[in-house]
Amino acid sequence: MPFRANHLSHFKTLASIRAPRVTRALAWMLVATIVGCILFMIFVPWVQTAPGTGAVIALDPRDRVQNITALVPGRIEQWYVTDGSLVKRGDPIARISDNDPNLLDRLRAERAQADVEIMAAQQAMRVAQLDVSRMETLYREGLAPRRDYELAQIKVSDYAAKVAQARAERTRVDVSLNRQSVQMIRAPRAGRVLRIQGGDNATMVSAGDIVATFAPEQSQRVVELYVDGRDVPLIEIGRRVRLEFEGWPAIQFSGWPSVAQGMFDGKVRAIDVSASANGLFRVIVEPAADRPAWPQEPYVRLGAKVRGWVLMDTVSVGFELWRQLNDFPLQFQRPGNVPDASATNATDANANSNAK
Repeated sequence: MPFRANHLSHFKTLASIRAPRVTRALAWMLVATIVGCILFMIFVPWVQTAPGTGAVIALDPRDRVQNITALVPGRIEQWYVTDGSLVKRGDPIARISDNDPNLLDRLRAERAQADVEIMAAQQAMRVAQLDVSRMETLYREGLAPRRDYELAQIKVSDYAAKVAQARAERTRVDVSLNRQSVQMIRAPRAGRVLRIQGGDNATMVSAGDIVATFAPEQSQRVVELYVDGRDVPLIEIGRRVRLEFEGWPAIQFSGWPSVAQGMFDGKVRAIDVSASANGLFRVIVEPAADRPAWPQEPYVRLGAKVRGWVLMDTVSVGFELWRQLNDFPLQFQRPGNVPDASATNATDANANSNAK
């Protein structure tokens, strides 16, 4: 016999049983939560990002930390700076003296001797040239043999060789004098001496030895991020990047840039074509001209650690969860496909609202 609703009236105890109010409330809350989560995953946008870590560097290699080396061998005679000293272009840093204190005097004497030898050889060559002219006249008139004429020409060539040899010796001495003139090590440009590598006055150095570490004061800063190779093919020059600098208070929400606080904007300037030694690809990020400027020194110095997120396409939260669970790569637009206008607008709106 089929069950009907009026049959329940014959069972008074069963009819009196009702689910507790709390249970019914929890059931409705659970259903509402499930429906809300489904709607949330379907309709709420999520900006995909390619994360990376790196540091602040100077774009121009001349603006990076550099080593100051000794140009000549010798002994460090005097230091003019200490660790942390500010210097201008051409300011002395250290003086190097040769082991032979009389070296400069001997070099000057050798140069003077070379000058005298050059003058003597030139005078002798002029006299020999006159002899050649006389011998040529006598030879044409038949008053001198051909051999005497040829010997006079050979003598001129000998004196010319002596002049050239004396000039070469003078050039060698000039080179030695010029090298000794660079015993004074000077700052290549305005900046700060970070660390003194040399020792006291008894320290011997060779040409090319590092005596100090120097950092220029003014530099154009960029950020180098190291990104996983799976995400690099999807990164293009000009992509927006969100940056979190070390020591700068920030709150980051990867998928919602508009909610993040304390973040700074940049854009991709260059991408390395080959992987680095750590197996990751380097991405150079420069400041975005239409966004707030990055913190200046001393808040963010060269070498400061940075975390970055390259902003990619906008997808739904559900798609992003599915991608993360399956460890799939980021979503990207295939060539020839028209990008979703709503996704593009959502990404721009998030970035613009955060900038405001």
